[in-house]
Amino acid sequence: MTPAELRASIPALDETVYLNTGAHGPSPRRVVDRATQFLEYHEYVSPSEEGPYPTAFDAYEEVREDVAAFLGAETEEIALTQSTTDGINRLATTLDWSPGDVVVRTDLEHPAGILPWRRLKQEGVEVRVVESERGRLDMDQYAEAVQGADLVCFSAVTWNYGTRLPVREMADIARDAGALSLVDAVQAIGQFPVDVREWGADVVAAAGHKWLLGPWGAGYLYVQREVAESLEPHAVGYRGVKEPTSDTMEFEPGAKRFEIGTTNPAPHVALREAMDLNRAIGFDRIERQISTLTAQFVDAVPEGRLVSPPDPESGLVSFTVDDSELAVERLAADGVVVRTIPEPDAVRASFHAFNDESDVEALLAGLDDHW
Repeated sequence: MTPAELRASIPALDETVYLNTGAHGPSPRRVVDRATQFLEYHEYVSPSEEGPYPTAFDAYEEVREDVAAFLGAETEEIALTQSTTDGINRLATTLDWSPGDVVVRTDLEHPAGILPWRRLKQEGVEVRVVESERGRLDMDQYAEAVQGADLVCFSAVTWNYGTRLPVREMADIARDAGALSLVDAVQAIGQFPVDVREWGADVVAAAGHKWLLGPWGAGYLYVQREVAESLEPHAVGYRGVKEPTSDTMEFEPGAKRFEIGTTNPAPHVALREAMDLNRAIGFDRIERQISTLTAQFVDAVPEGRLVSPPDPESGLVSFTVDDSELAVERLAADGVVVRTIPEPDAVRASFHAFNDESDVEALLAGLDDHW
């Protein structure tokens, strides 16, 4: 599949210049069709055949296998969740926290990587925040902050600057300090290849509704097998234990212990279709298209307006205008969809493989009166 063919398969693009994949990636028709087909089969056919529960459980297992293969993990290292936030919270609520325990995060995190620790801070857990400079971290400061920590949380690709953080280096530093590493990967997976083994992180949380162009509700959580086996989730349901009706409770091996109860399998079934589409296009072509479009846009941004690096590291590019809210509203009225971000106060455009040069030109034309 070519980027042009991908574009033609997404109904949301028929009358819109969509440059907001960093918030939500519009799904191709075949992805939505796959969810619909499964839901109809599950509700209309399976009750009189193999049954809704076996149908769902078979689907869960197939999705785990595909996500594991996509990320370079083992199937038992994948748990199915509802979102990135859900995955982060499943780990946060599993660990036994005591006053004086330490969490480290960066100041580049999305609220998904801030709010769980803010809650723990109310209970006496120390939260250390590593400050950044234009989307970059001082690794010496990071290493110092991690000393004595129990958990480190950071993003693979920052949602506000579009910069890539050195995941392997940060995970190694955390491990050497005796801390677990938790990576928010939702802005990375689908933009470029991700191999969780190469990253070396203990836990990776993500979802398919951004750069993979899947539906909402298809989150997933990678937990390195030995780490998973050492944890006992506080939230427990029949999907996370071997024998739900047993007098004793034995958790499922690996990450599956983090799954809880009845959820609709359709979004995850559609995620499989979205991953297949991603493979059909190929990461080389995806990265090349994103690089071409971001370079075209950045080259036209007036001096002093760019917030992201002048050599973009992802499809996320942030920039300042005279009035962010007004600019986004007027762009939307003209059919160009971008968004504001709060820190720094800026506008963010997201360029994906389905975008083309005409989208960049439309955005630049719409911004002429706002520089």
